[in-house]
Amino acid sequence: MRRNEADVTTAVAPSSPLTAADRCDRCGAQAYLRVELQTGGELLFCAHHAREHGEKLKEIAVNVIDETHKLSPTAGAPEDR
Repeated sequence: MRRNEADVTTAVAPSSPLTAADRCDRCGAQAYLRVELQTGGELLFCAHHAREHGEKLKEIAVNVIDETHKLSPTAGAPEDR
């Protein structure tokens, strides 16, 4: 008797660009960094938390999509926070 099973692939779909609907996993702000993990999961971070946790994230990431270049400095804000 043959069981009716679906073929399963481990291929990963290409990541789409981050949108305003993508939110930081730490604080809920708009995400500008997607970290794809070795385990197959992903984490999203705002620019602030990406800078705060950047070095550790690089150690566990398979791929990092950084869209912080989409941000522009605001008037009166310090350049390097």
